[in-house]
Amino acid sequence: MSRYPLNLPVELKREAEEWAANQGVSLNQFIMWAVAEKVGELRQNLDDPAFPQVSYRRGAAGTPVPVLRGTGIRVQTLVVAQEQWQMTPAQIAEEYGVTVSQVEEALAFYAAHRAEIDAALQAEEILEGVQ
Repeated sequence: MSRYPLNLPVELKREAEEWAANQGVSLNQFIMWAVAEKVGELRQNLDDPAFPQVSYRRGAAGTPVPVLRGTGIRVQTLVVAQEQWQMTPAQIAEEYGVTVSQVEEALAFYAAHRAEIDAALQAEEILEGVQ
């Protein structure tokens, strides 16, 4: 194991010490745990940097789903609005309370990740047929 000198703001150190005490571990163990957890989370980040307005969110089943960043609106919902309901990006933006640029980026994301989203749409159709 390597050593790394760490300077924390006083208030952050105090809060980290409290959390460590609540967990029954040392401050060093708590910081190592927190860093390991964050690094693991970053490793699983599926976001495509080419589409900053789209991020992944884990759905109820734990499956990552692409959504418009800061909303719960799934990319596949916008794709259905355009392809099945024949809505324009402006109409979609108005309907869902987002900007046209968000809709356009979501549709561009779909073009770049078509297989993934088409598979999600197909799985959803199968589930709807079962019910």
